Amino acid sequence: MEFERILIFLNQIAANNTREWMEANKKSYHEARDTFVGITKSLIEEISAFDEGLQGVDPKKSIFRLNRDVRFSKNKAPYKTNFGAFMMEGGKKAGNAGYYLHLQPGNESFIAGGVYMPEADKLAKIRQEIDYNGSELKKIVSQSVFEKTFGQIQGDKLKRAPKGYSLDHPNIELLKLKSYLALHKVDDKTVLDKDFLNYIIDVFKKMAPFNYFLNVALSDID
Repeated sequence: MEFERILIFLNQIAANNTREWMEANKKSYHEARDTFVGITKSLIEEISAFDEGLQGVDPKKSIFRLNRDVRFSKNKAPYKTNFGAFMMEGGKKAGNAGYYLHLQPGNESFIAGGVYMPEADKLAKIRQEIDYNGSELKKIVSQSVFEKTFGQIQGDKLKRAPKGYSLDHPNIELLKLKSYLALHKVDDKTVLDKDFLNYIIDVFKKMAPFNYFLNVALSDID
């Protein structure tokens, strides 16, 4: 029922994406958002059992706003048609590797994690760790449980070797990445299953070693 309430609301906002509709249906929005806050709180508590960095993270500060920034967009619809929460040590703006839940009807939901487009100093730290210890990352992402759940690491790549690294580096394809993401797509049927919360937690557990590697690299930043 919890996830169903969210998908119902998101379907409604997708069909009625106006400020007037939202003003008339604030109660439905707040019910859906409060439900999502509760789900995020439960996830943080469960993740904290295998990733201590999330202990005490505020669920409300992990959730993204529904309002869209339309200033530089041709799409002037005022609201997103998804709910998203990025759960990481220090909150969603800290820049650490974390755990992301994206709910969107139409079989567009997904569970993801890692680091998306880190700032230059943080990206340099990740690349430095891969330079020194790339075999460890390769070991993590080549495990059958990781490959079956996430496939390959996702992220835009440079066409050339990053500055300071040669094209014949043994880990050059990892070094070219500008983001380091693990992605697991889910359909609406899975979202509406009574055990979906446990499903999410299981996916996050499989992601944890990947996030740990990235956060070790980022932990040395002043």
